[in-house]
Amino acid sequence: MEIKTVGVIGAGTMGNGIAHVFAKCGFEVVLVEVEQRFLDRGLQTITKNMEREVAKAKLTEADRDASLKRIHGSLDRKDLAKCDIVVEAASERFEIKSELFRDLDQICRPEVILASNTSSISITKLAAQTKRPDKVIGMHFFNPVPMMKLVEVIRGLATTDETYATVKALAAKLDKTPVEVNDAPGFVSNRVLMPLINEAIYTVMEGVATPEAVDEVFKLGMAHPMGPLTLADFIGLDVCLDIMRVMHSGLGDPKYRPCPLLIKMVDAGWLGRKSGRGFYKY
Repeated sequence: MEIKTVGVIGAGTMGNGIAHVFAKCGFEVVLVEVEQRFLDRGLQTITKNMEREVAKAKLTEADRDASLKRIHGSLDRKDLAKCDIVVEAASERFEIKSELFRDLDQICRPEVILASNTSSISITKLAAQTKRPDKVIGMHFFNPVPMMKLVEVIRGLATTDETYATVKALAAKLDKTPVEVNDAPGFVSNRVLMPLINEAIYTVMEGVATPEAVDEVFKLGMAHPMGPLTLADFIGLDVCLDIMRVMHSGLGDPKYRPCPLLIKMVDAGWLGRKSGRGFYKY
C-alpha cells in the first residue's frame, strides 16, 4: 500500500515535530489534538520552525507554504479514517495509549499500520489492544524531530516483516536513519540514557556536585553536546520519570528506581524547559 496521508496524534513537542517532517517530505498530514489551544500551539510551533529553516536557507518560502498547506488540524479522531498510517505521539502513559489504540483499531482501515512514538512502553502490549497486532510497530523519533536523524523502529512480538519493511522505508523517505530494535522497556536509547540521567540527579541530591558541575563534567570530559541535567530539562522531567517507572516496573531491577529528587521536582511542577524551571530556570 502506498502511503500518501499520515495521521499524527498529539501536537506537543514530538507530535508537531513528526507532523513537520512528514509534511516537509510531501505527505498529507492529519494532526489530531484533544483541545484547540493545544492544536493551535502545535501549528504555531511548526510554522515558527519552518520559518527558521527558511532563514537558514534550508527551505524555500514556496516549500514552506506548500508544507504548511499539507497539515490539516483536527479535534476529531474520526478524521484519521482517511490515513494510510497513524503515528501516535500522546503522553507516555499506557492507559492513554491503550485507549487510543483500541479506538484507532475501530477507526482505521484493516490494512493501516498503527505506529507509536513511545519512548519506553511495550509495543507488544499496545498491539494486544487491537485486532491487528501484526500491523502495530514502534516509530520512536528523537527531539528535535526536524534535526535528529535517528528513528528507533521497534518490533512487537507479532509485528510482521512486511510492517517493519514499510516503516523502515518510510523513515528513509523522511531522510531519517531507521535502526531496528526489539521490544523491551526503554528499548535501547532510553534504557541506556535514563539511568545516566537518574544517576546524575542522585549526585545532585547527595550533594556530590551542583547541576552546573555535573553538566560541565559531561560536556568537557565526555564531549557531550549538553550535560545530562540540561538534557533532562529539555526532555521534560515528567517524561524522564514516566520512563524510569516503566523500566523499573517492566525490568524489576532496583537500579531503575527513580531518584527521590526527580519525583519531588515533578511533584512541585518543576518539569524543565516547558514549565520554566527544572534543574535550571528558563
